Amino acid sequence: MKENKIKFVFDLDGTVTREETLPLIAKHFSVEEEIMELTRNTVDGRVPFIESFIRRVYVLGKLPVSEIADLLGKVRLYESLCNFINTHPENCCVATGNLADWVCQVNDVVHCEFFCSKANIENNQVKKLTSILRKENVVNRYKAEGHKVVFIGDGNNDVEAMRCADIAIASGLTHEPAMSVLSVADYLIYDEETLCRQLNQLL
Repeated sequence: MKENKIKFVFDLDGTVTREETLPLIAKHFSVEEEIMELTRNTVDGRVPFIESFIRRVYVLGKLPVSEIADLLGKVRLYESLCNFINTHPENCCVATGNLADWVCQVNDVVHCEFFCSKANIENNQVKKLTSILRKENVVNRYKAEGHKVVFIGDGNNDVEAMRCADIAIASGLTHEPAMSVLSVADYLIYDEETLCRQLNQLL
């Protein structure tokens, strides 16, 4: 039997989850104003994503890692999409800038490989960022292995990965995709069932 060489690479926030995780964390710990301002400036392109991420982790890294993991373990997910991923885990992965220690409980429910940013954790707090995920590196790795890569995302930090992918799908499940995403997307999909049908057709 011929090996299926297609790889679906999913953004996490607003693509697999029904809400953005950083604002959720910020609201829970009452640091919304600082995080929302950074998020707005990033979305508007005034602050580069990497710089913004470092600054957001600096704020959120002082919070208990285990409590953040518990909070995100309860985040609402797109069930049909997760069923697709869990049915085809060998064809799927999630690429997220979130810290691995924050999203570990999401990975317990979404059964595919997760590529995340990483940090040293001490006393249940983020001590130091050790790596920031560049999603395009995940895409390029799979392409180098001979896979046809489909990237599904919605934000400015997905653009380079979408540009590198063989097929780019802009997800409008949670909110309108960024204009930069629309400029590189091959498909724009607003409905979860439509997205799942499209993914099944590409298998």
